[in-house]
Amino acid sequence: MVNEMKVMSVVGARPNFMKIAPFIRAIDAHNRNANAGIEHVLVHTGQHYDDKMSKSFFQALGIPEADINLGIGSGSHAEQVGQTMIEFEKVVRQERPDWVVVVGDVNATCACSITAKKEHVKLAHIEAGLRSRDMTMPEEINRLVTDRLSDLLLTPDELSSENLRKEGVPEEKIKFVGNIMIDTLEAQRHKAEALNIMTIIKQNCLLPQQITDNRQQITDGFAVMTMHRPSNVDDPDILGALVDFLCNEVCRDMPLIWPIHPRAEGNLKKFGLWDKVVGTDYLVLLNPIGYHEMLRLNMGARIMLTDSGGLQEECCVLGTPCLTLRWNTERPVTLKEHGGASVLVGNAVDKIRQAYIQTLEEERRPVSPELWDGKTAERIVRELVAAGESMSQ
Repeated sequence: MVNEMKVMSVVGARPNFMKIAPFIRAIDAHNRNANAGIEHVLVHTGQHYDDKMSKSFFQALGIPEADINLGIGSGSHAEQVGQTMIEFEKVVRQERPDWVVVVGDVNATCACSITAKKEHVKLAHIEAGLRSRDMTMPEEINRLVTDRLSDLLLTPDELSSENLRKEGVPEEKIKFVGNIMIDTLEAQRHKAEALNIMTIIKQNCLLPQQITDNRQQITDGFAVMTMHRPSNVDDPDILGALVDFLCNEVCRDMPLIWPIHPRAEGNLKKFGLWDKVVGTDYLVLLNPIGYHEMLRLNMGARIMLTDSGGLQEECCVLGTPCLTLRWNTERPVTLKEHGGASVLVGNAVDKIRQAYIQTLEEERRPVSPELWDGKTAERIVRELVAAGESMSQ
């Protein structure tokens, strides 16, 4: 088979993995059915430095081992971006791809975008056009830089496409393709459904005595909590008030399952809140868990409390009522006012409580925004091929 183009895609952290898996499958499908194929090179920058967790996600989602691993690891934002640019420049010069494809909004996305354009390589951005308009978020800076440099902007929804138009992006660069993360959800849904909640808890429980102490088989109808953003976990007053609400009110109504982020765990201990969390009946702390396990928890949850953007999207499609612990979101299509399942509640307990009480009275209602149909990756590959053909004419 003759290769029509060479595409280099980049992943840097766990949120990227769920988005690159369907893209790789779509390239493989294209190569089986086309006269001319795509030569694909997968680069893992290593920004997510937990090697064990990275490998487990790659294996669970069927992602082939990266062709190149830059091994960047942890560090400040400047250190990660700078080191990634240094190492990625060497790779681009060696491989000379026709396209670099970046996903999402992590530091690797921004760093590799800048490097690609300085090396005169065409750039495509999957998940383009998302905007929180919160310039205190590093991710917002990464989105703005990447979209400004991209030759092909692949948007998950029409709100994102409109953001780009308002910023002056030429219409021919904007391609509305849908949400690639939903491709992964739909492909993995049946595997997740087969998992048992108590098995997930027993295999991932941070403190096994909590299961014994709770003396209850947990089935569907629990609350799920995820929280990692500095705005929620770095201030002792804010974190303390959130913990009081969770322990005194949520756990009074239903079991609460909390896969805990290392940053949150460290600050609970630092601020003297750990014993209260550990000692609360029907609150079960889990270690960070895999994709299928988290998807199963979301499927069974009566309510989700989270500051994760990806979980907002999954809650929308699954119909899980979602209290988003942020004052803004780059994914407004998931909000109730746009037909979704999420409510922005920030970290003010009074606002959280009001939304929590109201949400518990509502029926579960799955909603799939336009083109969130599990076929986004196919459309992305078609757009890449079309763009490559038009540029070669």
